[in-house]
Amino acid sequence: MSSPNAHDPLRAPGRIAAWLSARDRGLFHSVATHHWPGADRVLPRLSHGANHGMLWFGAAAGIAAFGGSTRARRAAVRGVASLALASLTVNTVGKRSVRRVRPVLDAVPMIRQLKRQPITTSFPSGHSASAAAFATGVALESKGWGAVVAPVAASVAFSRVYTGAHYPSDVLVGAALGIGAAFAVRGLVPTRAQIPAPGRPYAEAPALPDGRGLVVVVNKRSGSAAARAALVRDALPHAEVVECEPGELTAALDKAAQQGRALGICGGDGTVNQAAVTAVRHRVPLAVFPGGTLNHFAYDLGIEEVQDTCRALAGGDAVRVDLGRFTPGPGPDGEPGHFLNTFSLGVYPELVRIREHWAPRIGGWPAGVLAAVEVLRAERPLEANIGQHKGRRRALWMLFAGNGMYQRFGPTPGRRLDLADGLLDVRVVHGGRLPGLRLLAAALAGPLSRSPVHAAQRLRRVWISGLAPGTLLAYDGEVAEAPPEFLIDKADEALTVYRPLAQ
Repeated sequence: MSSPNAHDPLRAPGRIAAWLSARDRGLFHSVATHHWPGADRVLPRLSHGANHGMLWFGAAAGIAAFGGSTRARRAAVRGVASLALASLTVNTVGKRSVRRVRPVLDAVPMIRQLKRQPITTSFPSGHSASAAAFATGVALESKGWGAVVAPVAASVAFSRVYTGAHYPSDVLVGAALGIGAAFAVRGLVPTRAQIPAPGRPYAEAPALPDGRGLVVVVNKRSGSAAARAALVRDALPHAEVVECEPGELTAALDKAAQQGRALGICGGDGTVNQAAVTAVRHRVPLAVFPGGTLNHFAYDLGIEEVQDTCRALAGGDAVRVDLGRFTPGPGPDGEPGHFLNTFSLGVYPELVRIREHWAPRIGGWPAGVLAAVEVLRAERPLEANIGQHKGRRRALWMLFAGNGMYQRFGPTPGRRLDLADGLLDVRVVHGGRLPGLRLLAAALAGPLSRSPVHAAQRLRRVWISGLAPGTLLAYDGEVAEAPPEFLIDKADEALTVYRPLAQ
């Protein structure tokens, strides 16, 4: 005769839980009693090294320092951010929700056991969450580095069962939480692969496999340009590569544009600016190899590595982009000045001037901090007439004009999705007290907003007049003295530039 509770649906979850618990403990016992050649020396140390995320912080530092690319640095930052979110979730929610006792260590050989046993609850595994979060975060940004980190992360997760610190289910749930944390970070801050590179309007450009017909000019003083030049030579054996000092750049660019079917440039944004103007003047397409510190223009095109440009050259894939300009320019002949990224007046040109003065002595980042402190302490707002025609006079801390509209993705800095929109992204930070807070508020607010502190608009042209003598302007990181009055507008679709098709 069957029991009255045999088919009771309320008993089914209890039986399933008991079965899962038995399987969990059985698997733990199998791992504890199995001999794993060579693991006794490695896994306990690896598990200990991952305490408080120290192993992953060290890995992130190594990836950032020796990765050799911006993608590697982003992968390191994304891995650490994912780890931080996973650790916060496990320690504030996970371990307080399920207070599971740690495994009994009777079956675990003494040589495997951790010298200091953890005192927190067992479920879920914080080490596994951190390992999975870091590895997944890195892989979402860089598949190559993700493949390097993944075996280490899996070993750390397994070591938690091997040393008797956790049951297998603790590790599996912790790893799932870590993976979820990495994808949550990606939801807030998209990877570069999620953001499409500008793809219109498509332009005809000659296909130059192996660099045949390409002359590449390298600014030897730009960031990593010298190292990138060697990569260009290896990747494009038929290209002519010319390295020069900054003072020789103008002549080298003119000669290269006349000799080649396309002009190549390796350097930072200021160097690329000069090359773009030369390419437009000689009506040749431009191939950009990022070799500076920031490389905003190249990254907005979807170019991060030498191979990205090589792929575009091989296929003859190019787009037309706008070229920002201000007339008259900084030269004595009154010719327009040009910018690929941004133009600015106010505190930023002064900040650049001070930073460049101190950078050779104390380094780039300390010089930038010092420059920001000096500029904001001075509290000298600029006065100018601003408008689409000759506008009214006003005090301002900064005027920014972007070549195309800058979009924000989560808390990340802005990026342009269309480099041929015919628009200027104009932002003004009004004069007044507390310039630092005003600049921060404007940065957080983003485009297309108005307040008593700042204003932002989409415009096709802006007229600036009434500037005091000696006023500085900055364009693509270069600083010059501003003319008393000038017009900011754009040369629509003036530049043809190689850009790789999305993969």
